[in-house]
Amino acid sequence: MRASGGAMGRASSIGERVAAKSAWLIAAIVMLAALGLLVEGRPPICPCGTVKLWHGTVQSAENSQQLLDWYSLSHVVHGLLFYAAGWMVLRRWPPAARLTLAVLIEAGWEVLENSPIIIDRYRAVTLAWGYAGDSIVNSMADITCMAAGFLIARRLPPWGTVALGVALELIALAAIRDNLTLNLLMLIHPVDAIRVWQAG
Repeated sequence: MRASGGAMGRASSIGERVAAKSAWLIAAIVMLAALGLLVEGRPPICPCGTVKLWHGTVQSAENSQQLLDWYSLSHVVHGLLFYAAGWMVLRRWPPAARLTLAVLIEAGWEVLENSPIIIDRYRAVTLAWGYAGDSIVNSMADITCMAAGFLIARRLPPWGTVALGVALELIALAAIRDNLTLNLLMLIHPVDAIRVWQAG
């Protein structure tokens, strides 16, 4: 019993050290992403000069400029998908290490998404006509939403994660005629019929 208790204690200690290192790494990744966005010329907050928790009008100058919007749901879905992928491919990694990798990928996407080539692509083929990129606070909130999705998926059974992901996609579809699935499809392979329907 003592040996077993000692082994459990050592495992717990290792887990705590991994979690602590992961927390520092995640903080560093987020800070580097914010710096990268600043170098790209992204505004720290909405150019309108105000910071709001929620902005729900897609076709407006404040879209992707405030903390949360309808596309925040897509970032929660990112987290659900990253957790599922990590569980399938990197199951031996501690959850904290998998979360760190997910944050790295999401932060990298936020920087890439706000590069001129991707902004121009969004403007040309997706619902986001006139899209000018994200504010830094919006990008930081997007990363946070992804992390929230990851942590939620860790607590849910697989069927619950699938159900939540489908529900979030359907909510966004009903609210703004767009979601992660359509966004990716239109970014990679635009479909004129979908673009006409989205213009509604």
